Amino acid sequence: MDLRTDVPHGARIWNYWLGGKDNFAADRAVGDAVKAAAPAVADYAVRSRGFLARAVRCLAESGVRQYLDIGTGLPTAQNTHEVAQSVAPDAKVVYVDNDPLVLAHARALLRSTSAEGDTLYVDADYRRPDEIIEGAAELLDLDRPVAVLFMGVLGYLDDADEAHSVVHRVLEAVPPGSYLALWDGTDTSPMIRAAAAVQAGMGSPYRLRRVDQIERWFDGLELVEPGLVPITSWRPADPADGPVGPIDAYGGVARKPA
Repeated sequence: MDLRTDVPHGARIWNYWLGGKDNFAADRAVGDAVKAAAPAVADYAVRSRGFLARAVRCLAESGVRQYLDIGTGLPTAQNTHEVAQSVAPDAKVVYVDNDPLVLAHARALLRSTSAEGDTLYVDADYRRPDEIIEGAAELLDLDRPVAVLFMGVLGYLDDADEAHSVVHRVLEAVPPGSYLALWDGTDTSPMIRAAAAVQAGMGSPYRLRRVDQIERWFDGLELVEPGLVPITSWRPADPADGPVGPIDAYGGVARKPA
């Protein structure tokens, strides 16, 4: 896949909202237009990273030692392996993305922070889950529990049924005792719907979902407390992490039962 700097890309737009420098003019143009429609979007980006960190820390403390982070995006603070290995130095993490810029940065920066653990990057499109599973098996033991992560990326798929199919194809490849951790943007306010329309009109569509559509992605799994909730309400570390108002992003963590 060639690097197209003139075409906005979700991972680079997100990087811009997080204050990163790994983005181009096309990404910044979309990012600024969306922020004009929804000024809170940059705060959403920060809070989504907090959800990832809390979810991974919870899983690591529960004994999970293998992680499959699909659609990882550009490296930033609190990457999955950093959080997991801070709790469990022997944790192994496979990152999956298909953007050339993400690939270059991942190879340079997403390296294990411990001698016992390990990381691997798989260059694959999540529309092809069989390729992801094959690549992940190079590092992970798929006979042992794996935490599968989809953090804010399923909105780039055309419809919720396609996202459901992708999620469950990956979960079919991991054993009971594995987990799914995900969040996605929701159509729960006029502001965020207007922002999504702006983003789509500029060539980088992100499909907002209804909460019940996201809930369906957890079909057959056992949601852990507090269930599917706004991401700022999912086990906030302290009151400062809690919602200061409605947030148009829902997430949860669930276990694959025996």
